[in-house]
Order: sequence, then C-alpha cells, then structure tokens
Amino acid sequence: MSSLAFAPDLAAEQPLIETERLLLRPLRRSDVGLIAHYTADRRVAEGTRAIPHPLPPGAAEAFVARAMEPGRDEDVWAIDGSAHGLGEVLGVVSLTRMEDKQSELGFWVGAGFWNTGFASEAVAGLVAVNPHGARTLFAEVFQDNPGSARVLTNCGFAYLGDAESWSVARNARVPTWTYLRRMAE
Repeated sequence: MSSLAFAPDLAAEQPLIETERLLLRPLRRSDVGLIAHYTADRRVAEGTRAIPHPLPPGAAEAFVARAMEPGRDEDVWAIDGSAHGLGEVLGVVSLTRMEDKQSELGFWVGAGFWNTGFASEAVAGLVAVNPHGARTLFAEVFQDNPGSARVLTNCGFAYLGDAESWSVARNARVPTWTYLRRMAE
C-alpha cells in the first residue's frame, strides 16, 4: 500500500511515496554516483530513449540538476531501498506532464536489480498515488524488452499500439510498444 508525504525542500512539492520495500523520493545531489554507475551499463542505457552510451562525463550530474529544478515538466523519483538494507538508488521512476491531465511514465532499474519486482513495486506505488492527478498515464517500452512490458501490464497498463522511438545509446530508431492506463476520476 502506498502512502503520501511531501518534501518541503522542493519549490514544486514532489511527494515521497512509500511501498512495502521502497521509498520513492526526489533526487538529491548525492545520488549522482549511483545513477552514473547504473546508467554507464550499456544494457540499462539501451533500454531507454535518452541515456547515452558511453555515458559522457557530467551526464548524471546534469540529469540530477534538471530533476531538481523548480518549474520542471518531469518529476523524477529515486527508487530507494535503504530502509530495507538495500541501496539508496536502485533505479528511477518518472512522470512527465503532458497536455490535458495526462502524464508519461518512465523507469529504469540497475541491471543487478532486474527480475526482483522492484520496478513493478515502484511503478505500482507511483500509479497508486498519481501525484500529477493525471486522468491518463502513458508509457512505452522497446519491443526487445518484454520485462519492462510486464512491469506495465502488472500495474494495470493496457497495450495501445506499436510505434518507434529514437534511442540515443543505440543511435537508432527502435520499435516500441505503447501502453496507457486510465485513472479513476
């Protein structure tokens, strides 16, 4: 079950979201090292649209700085397992504001945490709280990543259709599956 609390140090209040094993919290500068470590892994980078490989110097710092800016369109949460003897950052989950009370969900976890249920737990926690008050959530995954597709379907997302997106790490357009989840109003 998810609960909601607010982080008072952010200009745009971003909720803390607790799940059974995880805390979803706003990024902080001290997260840079673990984010750089995980995203330097080609397998993680190639599972995303925007993470380059090899990871250039300063990329993780710039990502964290953008996530902490007031007035941002994207809210990013660290998937923090430290309360249960795990790392302070296992991955990230994000929501990007779109028009008409819609948001796009994104996530990645470090390769060492694949097949642990952490991604599903983090996404389910974020969906349960729905911090953007979205009436519709969208997400897409690369078609060669069925594990991420299962995360979405496990969290109530329905398949919408096929598309393509650019992957910076792959330097190519990659076929995707698009999903949506209608939220209770």
